[in-house]
Amino acid sequence: MSTANILDVRNLSVSFLMYGRGLEQKELNVISDLSVAVKEGEILAVAGSSGSGKSLLANAILGILPSNARVKGEMLYCGKKLDSKQQQRLRGKEIALVPQSVGYLDPLMKVGQQVIGADGCREKQEAVFKKYGLADFVKKLYPFQLSGGMARRVLVSTAVIGDAKLIIADEPTPGLSKEIAQTAMGHFRSLADEGCAVMLITHDLDLALAYADRIAVFYAGTTVEIAAAKDFRAGVDALRHPYTKALWRAMPHNGFQPIEGSQPYAGDLPKGCLFAPRCPQRTEACEEKPSMRPLRGGEVCCSNAT
Repeated sequence: MSTANILDVRNLSVSFLMYGRGLEQKELNVISDLSVAVKEGEILAVAGSSGSGKSLLANAILGILPSNARVKGEMLYCGKKLDSKQQQRLRGKEIALVPQSVGYLDPLMKVGQQVIGADGCREKQEAVFKKYGLADFVKKLYPFQLSGGMARRVLVSTAVIGDAKLIIADEPTPGLSKEIAQTAMGHFRSLADEGCAVMLITHDLDLALAYADRIAVFYAGTTVEIAAAKDFRAGVDALRHPYTKALWRAMPHNGFQPIEGSQPYAGDLPKGCLFAPRCPQRTEACEEKPSMRPLRGGEVCCSNAT
């Protein structure tokens, strides 16, 4: 597999300018010093609890954050700076999104035309609909006439029909049958094997592990570990960060073991390690903010990981 990075996100921070009482302004930091890369020919699964910054990262990459967002850090696409001008040029072409919400579909346009609009080829639209179990007549329907599962399959179709180098799939499988979900994941796998880079944002770690090459684990708006998928399959001792190990233990076939506490609110983050208040292994070293470092073939943001 090539080691070239299609996307390289370095020390990304995203905050929102908010108004409190009266006209008081404050910045709410929702992503802090987040770093992650997606390589040519791989599927990188991004996992973590709700509110950990996964979908915000996708929006930041695409340049579709709201106007009150403030972005710091560096993003590179194929080695070149990904600024707003580049984002506008690449969005929907070389960088494709499978959004989490079916509300992204245009309610005033028939879905077949929406998919064709991504590529301009009727034959490709018919082929991809067939692959995802969508009957030919579906192309003549409007989004409101689709079931939730059908609408999600149409969204996947809009992203995979073209020649994108980077596909960002934000929770692409909820509402799909197991068979269709596996078909969609298999298509992402085929695209990666052909050289595409796929960022898969998901809560379904079990499904992701069957197709992904690496897993990036997010917590409270930052990356805490990046590990090979085989490390998750090998068991908890192959993982590095205490939160990643807790995530592994919380998976259904690993005993559904919860941990006390909850992910901190973005407006009230602890000093030092963000996971320290919930970590059974915390020490005085956790009072200082840790940095990402290589460890046992992966990367971890923890002072005490060995």
